[in-house]
Amino acid sequence: MKVAVNGYGTIGKRVADAVIMQNDLQLSGVSKATPDYEAIMLNKAGINLYVPEDNLKRFEDRGISVKGTISEMVNSSDIIVDATPGGYGPKYKELYQSAGKPAIFQGGEDANLTDLSFSALCNYEQASGKRYLRVVSCNTTAILRTICSLRSFGIKSVQVDIIRRAADPREIKKGPINSITLDPVKSPSHHADDVKSVMPDLKIVTRAAIVPTTLMHLHQMTVRLDKKVLKGEVINALLDTPRIVLLSSRSGVQSTAEIMEIARDLGRKRADLPEVAVFEESINTEDCTVLLSYAVHQESIVVPENIDAIRAVHGKATKNDSIKMTDDAMGIKRGYLV
Repeated sequence: MKVAVNGYGTIGKRVADAVIMQNDLQLSGVSKATPDYEAIMLNKAGINLYVPEDNLKRFEDRGISVKGTISEMVNSSDIIVDATPGGYGPKYKELYQSAGKPAIFQGGEDANLTDLSFSALCNYEQASGKRYLRVVSCNTTAILRTICSLRSFGIKSVQVDIIRRAADPREIKKGPINSITLDPVKSPSHHADDVKSVMPDLKIVTRAAIVPTTLMHLHQMTVRLDKKVLKGEVINALLDTPRIVLLSSRSGVQSTAEIMEIARDLGRKRADLPEVAVFEESINTEDCTVLLSYAVHQESIVVPENIDAIRAVHGKATKNDSIKMTDDAMGIKRGYLV
């Protein structure tokens, strides 16, 4: 399948790399609106670059080679991953529809834009054959992975307190710099509704605060189950779930900074960690309640879900086969991180 990536920012560049890694997918090209350093690097990498028609001259004036327009990229591809900034989706969906092309959108778009909000572990089968999917946001992806790992115990309700990073490392115009900000002040946060766009019957409430860091998010989750569960049972369920890793008590890891250092030491490109990283010592069970804390790398966690969404749309693989293909190609771990 020829895959185009419309938008080459934080998520788009990682999705493009992941497409290249897959044996059954081919990257037909990526788009950019601005003739900057990323466009120059795309030229050096030999990746086809497409731009808005009215921006062609800007790229030419900078000496940046362009393959064609975004419309031409869409028409020459089998499916589009839309990684444009939130809010641009409705405009581009019209382009995809007119070209008769299916598309994958990101969590920054409204859930009503697409046929289904997507989480590979939770509703892959429902996505089969759909034309337009929305991969939910980084925080929602992490919540859903963790919830679905515990689904066999029977879930009554979920509460998640989300400690959000203020900005991605590359975002130089965002804050706060010296503040902790409620997001929003009024509870609950929007994340619960986003989770319910995938699991509509789940009883869940979320709260969020923004803190001055760029590395990762941290979630503190409380899950109330239908039956009593032991800590060892929870650990085994997490160890057996794709795209979830545990940080063992002997590792001494207590912070998101140390997790990012592990990603660097593992040789991960851009220090990416698409797995949910659960602190083993944070796991506590009492009767029917489970408490746990985990870290979320917002720049990369949704990337494998985008790859699975492509296969789901085309019905080219089962859920388990797609997850295995994606994870093997990307080197995604399960079990203990170190």
